Amino acid sequence: MPPLSSTPVYFGNFLVTSQVFHRTAHSFALVNIKPLLPGHVLVSPLRAARRLSDLDQAEVTDLFLTVQQVGKMIERVYGASSLNIAIQDGPAAGQSVPHLHTHIIPRQSADLDAQGGSDAIYGMLEGEDGDVGRHLWESSTKRPKFPAVDDSARKPRTEPAMAEEAQNLALEMTRQHL
Repeated sequence: MPPLSSTPVYFGNFLVTSQVFHRTAHSFALVNIKPLLPGHVLVSPLRAARRLSDLDQAEVTDLFLTVQQVGKMIERVYGASSLNIAIQDGPAAGQSVPHLHTHIIPRQSADLDAQGGSDAIYGMLEGEDGDVGRHLWESSTKRPKFPAVDDSARKPRTEPAMAEEAQNLALEMTRQHL
């Protein structure tokens, strides 16, 4: 299937058109190159604003309504009972791509007990696991990659795999009762 949008969509400097599964007047939702948990997706403004405070009122409203709509669909599709919704607003907060984005991570009871409990997700977001910018950069360059420490089970996904998930989630968005 072709990408949802014929217009190129950028996340920072990265072309992510084939990863986009939902688009509104001011926002887009995309699958994650290296999800922390299955169903971990991102919602971002179309305009490459770096910080939440850089958005105007229409963009803020659209962003959070999109987060709500996508969150409902992700919760349904992944059988989650809860969601983590997070924004790392600036480099000091752990933002790795200079383009505002909201993480939506489906959660289930006891899903991270082996990693220390449900709050382990915050360390994952802050650490190497959550470094979306680095994973995107590594996937777009032809340089040798060093093996990740304590991360051998989580590999960056291929462009075709992400495009397929984006198509499936786009279909699910059309089934969502908003």
